[in-house]
Amino acid sequence: MDLSLTAEQEMLKAAVNRFIQQEYPKETLLEMQDSGEVTPSQPWRKLVETGWLGIAIPQEYGGEGGSFTDAGVLFEELGRGPVPGPHISSAIMSAFTIMEGGTEEQKKDWLPRLAKGERSLVLALTEADYSWWQEDVHLNASRNGNGYKLSGAKGFVMDAKSASHFLCAARSEETGEVGLVMVSADAPGVAIRSLPGFGWHLCEVTMEDVATSEGDVLGNSFAGGWDAMERAISKTIPILGAYQVGACQAVYEMSVDYSRTRMQFGTPIGRFQRVQDHIINLVNQLDAARWTNYEALWKLDNGKVEQDAIHLAKAVGSEAYYQACNFAHEVHAGLGSMTEYGLTLHTTASRTLYHYLGDPRYHRRLLADALGL
Repeated sequence: MDLSLTAEQEMLKAAVNRFIQQEYPKETLLEMQDSGEVTPSQPWRKLVETGWLGIAIPQEYGGEGGSFTDAGVLFEELGRGPVPGPHISSAIMSAFTIMEGGTEEQKKDWLPRLAKGERSLVLALTEADYSWWQEDVHLNASRNGNGYKLSGAKGFVMDAKSASHFLCAARSEETGEVGLVMVSADAPGVAIRSLPGFGWHLCEVTMEDVATSEGDVLGNSFAGGWDAMERAISKTIPILGAYQVGACQAVYEMSVDYSRTRMQFGTPIGRFQRVQDHIINLVNQLDAARWTNYEALWKLDNGKVEQDAIHLAKAVGSEAYYQACNFAHEVHAGLGSMTEYGLTLHTTASRTLYHYLGDPRYHRRLLADALGL
């Protein structure tokens, strides 16, 4: 198993790194956070124009047709920002779901638009109890002529304020099956409420008798929608993990630079054993996340989809980013809590992404199942 990058991937990595430094410097990210602006038109438009959003979408549907590792390289660099926006939630997660379960007509309609950033389709799955299990989906889909009416609420919806549409997990009142329904964010009966304290504009989305058509149901049937989403999640997780790897790398570099330049008693604090312990612990988290996620990407590229590798990647990657920020705050002490320094951008992101697509506890349980324990 060779996890080294190709020359083309190294070129992509360098190009994305330059783009982030130019379009998403710390000052821009802090300004976005302070203003509450969802996706500032200028940097987001430039990101869309690169064509990178379509990196994992096949060329026949308007994408770049890149490998899973290509996507990992791209998102690792975006994670260094950390660059927000509906990139993973829409152009990766929802695009994969449509590829897995959509009709040919839905693929031709949606995938080119997701690749070009013309639409943002984000998953609305979890509800009030924040469960990722199928049995806890209660959003009701009742028959309404040739379509359905949706009623209920979704909690902790990532990038909800950026979304043009939601990909909603709903339960058919007729059959009890859980499927996926595409709903316009502007549809009558849809209400969006921001949840303060989280990154990525996490929101609660409520629906009251929201009318949808038969063609809005993924695959035109509730049957199979949940399975398609689970396959898409398995393919998305290592790409999300690569984003968290890039974020860990940025946090590590901030901590090392600070430990070399901050003087105490005439000595760089990096010479103190306790500070060294924190940085070494941070390195351990970074390396664990990097190798588990890139191994999972390699397996996906080589047709070796193994659920234990996927669940391990998510459990380790989310825990690593969370803990890396904790260790970084130990190194920086009070300075790290100052918003203008920039570390809190990662702290907030790490807490938000910890839960996205299932938290480590959820994936450790699934890992145990995959191992037959």
